[in-house]
Amino acid sequence: MTPKRKQRLYIVLSIVIGAAVAVGLVMYALSQNINLFYSPADIAAGKAPVETRIRAGGMVVDGSVKRDPESLRVEFGLTDYVSTVNVVYDGILPDLFREGQGIVAQGELNEAGQLIAVEVLAKHDENYMPPEVAEALEKAGKMPEQLRAQEAYAE
Repeated sequence: MTPKRKQRLYIVLSIVIGAAVAVGLVMYALSQNINLFYSPADIAAGKAPVETRIRAGGMVVDGSVKRDPESLRVEFGLTDYVSTVNVVYDGILPDLFREGQGIVAQGELNEAGQLIAVEVLAKHDENYMPPEVAEALEKAGKMPEQLRAQEAYAE
């Protein structure tokens, strides 16, 4: 092999290796940013990974909201009417957050089975239910009547 061919081979190999490393890093970064949705029943059944960012959705359990008077820490129950998960959030809740309403919480599940939320999203009006929450409630057979009637009207 001539020195010129060797040089071309090294250049092509370095480009291929560099591209493979770049693709590998992009795939790793994308896998770290995936937020899978789990219902409270899935979390209670152990299907949700521990210490991995997930999204959980359901209805806020009536009478479960406990606010710490010293800080912004809030604890509440999240249910799909099959199982309930305790959510801990340290921050300002959305204005539309209240008991009996559908929410989606994003965070990590700890060893004790609590969802340590970094973000809580509430529905934007009285007629909206996040699609994941509606699907989880429908699967559990616990969709509130006014939302079931509304879905039939929308179709």
